[in-house]
Amino acid sequence: MKDITAPLSNIQLEILKLFSTDLDKQELKELKDQLSEFYAKKSIENADRVWKEKQLTNEDMDKWLNGE
Repeated sequence: MKDITAPLSNIQLEILKLFSTDLDKQELKELKDQLSEFYAKKSIENADRVWKEKQLTNEDMDKWLNGE
């Protein structure tokens, strides 16, 4: 196994704190759903930012979808 020399990030530290809590199956599902929602929201925000920066239109998307 590789030696880990880099310090842990803030999210890694928070996740380690969570691991000290024993969640039941429903709570674990809820946590996974919240994490999924968080990353989905971030992805949409980033896509919207790129869309705006590049001044893309619905016509551009239709072209991509149709392989043009």
